[in-house]
Order: sequence, then structure tokens, then C-alpha cells
Amino acid sequence: MDMRVNIAGLELSNPVMTASGTFGYGVEFKRYGQLEKLGGMVVKGLSLEPRAGNPMPRIADAPAGMLNAIGLQNIGARNFVEKRLKLLPWGETAVVANLYACSASEFADLAAYLSEQEGIAALEVNISCPNVSSGGVLFGQDPSMAAAVTRAVKDRSGEMPVIVKLTPNVTDIASMAKAVVDAGADAVSLINTLSAMSVDARTRKPRLANVIGGLSGPAIKPVALRCVWQVAQAVDVPIIGMGGITSAEDVLEFILVGATAVQVGTANFIRPDFAFRLVDELAALVDELGIESWDDYRGSLQV
Repeated sequence: MDMRVNIAGLELSNPVMTASGTFGYGVEFKRYGQLEKLGGMVVKGLSLEPRAGNPMPRIADAPAGMLNAIGLQNIGARNFVEKRLKLLPWGETAVVANLYACSASEFADLAAYLSEQEGIAALEVNISCPNVSSGGVLFGQDPSMAAAVTRAVKDRSGEMPVIVKLTPNVTDIASMAKAVVDAGADAVSLINTLSAMSVDARTRKPRLANVIGGLSGPAIKPVALRCVWQVAQAVDVPIIGMGGITSAEDVLEFILVGATAVQVGTANFIRPDFAFRLVDELAALVDELGIESWDDYRGSLQV
């Protein structure tokens, strides 16, 4: 079967992407597989200026998942472009820049800069990180603020596809999706982590210095599937699904409920070569199940 998919004009060789924050800047994973095999990679969230992130500890185990409160530590957009982007095979696989900022104007400036850089194929707007005290979750939980950020990015991104990443930490994620699509989003990606915490009964302390973090991994997959399903009923733009993907069957489940592509996150920490293997395993499973086209299979869940 032809494994290619199209995200708002961005053609991917297959539906497997890596999720921002779990795959570094891509360069770090060259030792584990061929980056060219991936449909696309979303690099670590970028801000205009470098960020130090939250104090340690920033990661904790959870049943069937993990919590993190990294706080969007990153080297800054200009350092990424000047030092890392040129090391990526962007001519052969899509490199998507994930944007983080604390105001709509900052988002717009970031979009303007990154959209002019050769090698970047699309922008993913992070309005949903729960780990910082300003911006982030506030944009993602308010439809009018989410729409304002989306418009600001669209106005400064030229022809580059804009993907808005949604948080599950809302009561109605379909409404949030409608808000950003109405504001011009070319695609949406979901879900980001669920707000959560972990505590130690013996030390009487939280396991994260930030106290609250984001839960990811297989524990959140049922929530992610529900969200993708609901959003697929509400908007008519491509959806990139993510949340607890650990097998090729998981990928098909996300496509079955309406996703066009997927992003792999926490599994990269468990097996750094996971995303590369997943590309082959997905092709084999598609053949085994006799799936003949993504268009026929996508959203074909019978309820």
C-alpha cells in the first residue's frame, strides 16, 4: 500500500512522526536509526531565547507512563537553526518546529523567523504545555486566547502549514479545536500530557520539584483516542494523534478514529530505536490486515 499521507499540503512518506520534547533535536537519535525513515519529526519546543527549564527532579515514573515537568528547556530558535537544523536530513523527511512563547506577539515573531528558514516544513504551535507558570496552559484552555495565538502565527508564517497542538486538560476539546481551526489552523495535533502529580508517602514530598507535571505514556492512550475521535467529528482538517503509542496496532487505532498521522513520544525514552522500527512494523501490519488505502481506513470506526 502507498504509505504516504498529506498534512495540509505537507506530504509525509508514512504516518509515523516523533513528538516534540521526546526526540531532542533529532540529531541525538541518528545512532539508533535512519532519520530518513520517519514520516516526520517534531523537534524540541523552541522559544525565541534559550530557556533553562524547571529545577530537578523533572521526571518521575508512573504506572504505565511517566510524569515530566521539564519546563520547556531549549537552546532557542536561532541556536537550533544555526547549529542543529543543518545536521538533519530535511530534504528527505519533514522537520517540524514546535513553537513556545508566553504572548501572541512572541508566537508571531517566532513564527516569522522559523518560517523563513530552509529546512523547516511546518510549524506546530504549543498552546498546551502544563509545566510553565506563564502562557502554555492558559492559551490552551481559553478558546479566544487560543484563536488569538493561531491568528498571530498564521499572519506571520507565510505559506507554511500551521499545526496547533491541543491540551486534554479542558472540558470540551472539540470546542478548542473548532476555535483554532476557525482562526486559521491548517491542522491540529493532540493530545499533550495530562496534568498530574506524584508524591512520596515516606519523604512526604512531591516527586517533581515543580510539584505538578504532565502524564504521558500508555496510561493516557484511551483518553487520547477519545479526544481524537471527538475532534474528528468537529473539524475538517488533518489530525495528528498522539498519546501512549507503543505498537503498530496503536497507530492504526488512532487512524481508525480519525487521525491522518501520529506522533510517538514516551516510547522513545524506553526504546530509542522504537520510532524507526515502528515504520516497518506498521507496513507489515497494514499488509497483514489487507488495508488498501489510508483514505478508506481513516475514520472508519463503526459505532
